[in-house]
Amino acid sequence: MRNRIFLFVGVLVCSALLQTACNQQQAGTGGAPGGGGGKGKKGGEAPVVVVKAVSKDVPMDLDVIGNVEASSTVSIKPQVSGELKAAFFKEGDFVKAGDKLFEIDKRTLSAQLDQATANLARSEAQLRQATANLARDMAQADYLRSVAERNVMLMKEGIASKEQGAQASAQAQAQKELTDADRAAIESSRADIAAKKATLDNLRVQLGFTTITAPITGRTGTLMVKPGNIVSANSTELMTVSQIQPVNVTFAVPESQFTKIASRFGKERISVFATHQDTNEPPKVGTLTFLESSVDATTGTLRLRASFPNADRTMWPGQFVRVRMRLGVVEGAVVVPNQAVQTGQDGSFVYVVKQDRSVENRPVTLGVRNGMDLVIAKGLAEGETVVTEGQLRIAPGLKVNPRAPGAGGGGGKKKKAE
Repeated sequence: MRNRIFLFVGVLVCSALLQTACNQQQAGTGGAPGGGGGKGKKGGEAPVVVVKAVSKDVPMDLDVIGNVEASSTVSIKPQVSGELKAAFFKEGDFVKAGDKLFEIDKRTLSAQLDQATANLARSEAQLRQATANLARDMAQADYLRSVAERNVMLMKEGIASKEQGAQASAQAQAQKELTDADRAAIESSRADIAAKKATLDNLRVQLGFTTITAPITGRTGTLMVKPGNIVSANSTELMTVSQIQPVNVTFAVPESQFTKIASRFGKERISVFATHQDTNEPPKVGTLTFLESSVDATTGTLRLRASFPNADRTMWPGQFVRVRMRLGVVEGAVVVPNQAVQTGQDGSFVYVVKQDRSVENRPVTLGVRNGMDLVIAKGLAEGETVVTEGQLRIAPGLKVNPRAPGAGGGGGKKKKAE
């Protein structure tokens, strides 16, 4: 009984398979590749998206990652010691060069300045006294010299004795030496005055250092020492000021690009574009300002620096940005979208759609990349049609049903309408 049931089930299965085969034969599929299920002659044409290769001027851009740096950073340290009395800014404020930042207790230096001023006045008075003494002693020296000369004449005439003549000559010589001493005292006073003026000037400078101003225009950092603390000259760091207008961006490029860059650097303006990695804002435009003097042997790269005005202050030191540098322009280049280019065992190729809608596997030589486009240096002409979507459904020699990018409906839907 069981064998009869199995035999009956087998007969039913065979009948169903034969009926299915007959239905397919009547439908006339014809065995075309990609079978359209009774859709006529076009049943084997794969739907693809195509574009035409165009000719245009393409900029040669080099895309790398760069780091934003302040164009100048100054560490603020006091030049005199004392108590920090006040800070005239808030952390993070933007300050201009010359703005008042800190004040240090100036009372000790003010007292020293007053003392030095008094000492200078005393030395100047001593100079005036020495000058008056010189004038007096010179007058006395002239008188004694004339007396000595007259005694010499009287001695010759026998009127005056030799003792009187010798005494007059000695007095004249002593007075002359006294005037020389007066002149030396005057020179000493002048030197003392010069030294005290230098001390006075130094104290004035030191007193000026008690008020600390911004050396550059920029943004203030963290305040390291609060008012009320004692600071030491040239050692205590109060804060830093970073100049971010303009701001620098440093980046590295492959050494293979050195010749292209060096041939233009210094002869023309080389534009550099920077874009924040987390936004889609328009790129900032800067200018290449520096090439490193040597290539980094460990990485094979060359370090460059560009300057950006940063008028809106959106570029901050320490940020990473996408950098694009324009190396030149390829004029009249043949361009296709990136997705049109495929990679095979023999290199890059594109599928070209011919007049009869059959496709050809065309080897190409690639040029520079510009955004979503690729320059075809060799192998493709302007106006030829290439496949951008659907490459996995086609092979060389097969016909396709092409449509433009964004066109509604695929090949299958179109055939059903027919």
